[in-house]
Amino acid sequence: MSDMKDKFDIEKDRVKGKFNEAVGEATDDEAQELKGKLQQKKADLREDFEEAKDKVSEKINDILDRDDKNR
Repeated sequence: MSDMKDKFDIEKDRVKGKFNEAVGEATDDEAQELKGKLQQKKADLREDFEEAKDKVSEKINDILDRDDKNR
């Protein structure tokens, strides 16, 4: 993953989401429960994005390294 701050922020969103979802379920507050689910989905999407970004960066670096070796 890109860096520790990104990892931390993603996990923070995931934990906050689980908490909000649980509070919503316990208090029968559908809006709070939905907020929690959306926070968790946001964390999942951010994690997927960071992983894709890392893979693309790695591939580009590999291509550039190959080109440098062929000179």
